[in-house]
Amino acid sequence: MPSLAPYHPQIVHFVVALLIVGVVFRLISLTGRFAFTNAAATTLIVLGTVATVVAVQSGTDAHGPVERVPGAREAVVDHEEWGIRTRNAFFFVAAFELIALGLAARKISFARPAAMVAAVAGVVGLVVLYEAAEHGGELVYGYAGGVGLRSGDPADVNRLLIAGVYHQATQDRQAGHGDQSAELVELTARRFPDHLELQLMAVDWQIEVRKDPAGALQRLDRLPIGQAEPRLRIRAGTLRANALVAQGNVPGALQVLQTLKTENPTNVQIQRRIDELSKSGK
Repeated sequence: MPSLAPYHPQIVHFVVALLIVGVVFRLISLTGRFAFTNAAATTLIVLGTVATVVAVQSGTDAHGPVERVPGAREAVVDHEEWGIRTRNAFFFVAAFELIALGLAARKISFARPAAMVAAVAGVVGLVVLYEAAEHGGELVYGYAGGVGLRSGDPADVNRLLIAGVYHQATQDRQAGHGDQSAELVELTARRFPDHLELQLMAVDWQIEVRKDPAGALQRLDRLPIGQAEPRLRIRAGTLRANALVAQGNVPGALQVLQTLKTENPTNVQIQRRIDELSKSGK
């Protein structure tokens, strides 16, 4: 059987949607106001329960590479266990639903109590589902689990590294560890010399953290930023102006900004920076 790991995110979203809507329909059906919600609730919950089986299998296929990330194994195991609990809980919910639907179809007096039991079971199931989703979110956002699994593209891992460096460097800088943050950014910039946004970040750190505006200007001169990349040109021009200001060359900085303003006449940030330098002389 082919691995379902790349499809785990899509599958679990179907699970969440089907089960939540199904339980909501069951609760609505208890009011007796919308007859269609009775059968609809059972249908959605049964489909969602089937989807939980596929979700658990896809999670099992995905867990190996993810739990090998140092420090991530416990989070993987927690998410996996809650996923299994969700599947098992909704086996019972689906069974109650089918019983309730069968009783209603035969117009047996116990149909409404059975529907109420199914509704209570469904709400309990949603609590378990929430825990599984919460642990899955922690795995994704707290441990970067699953990066590179969906596409198999090494670029996914490269983007993860760059994102991690950005957050760690920013955190170090805010904590007063400027040298460490600058070293981390510089190391990553050397690893990805063709990544222009990363190179511009390194220029920013060189100006603001390393206090080396001359080196930053030389670096900017080497960056191949074409006319087809206006956003990067604005970023590079703003950094050039900042480097010139750091050297005490405010007129030169204003000249750079005026050129940018000519190219981008509606850009508010450029005008704001021009106004700041014009008023303060710095």
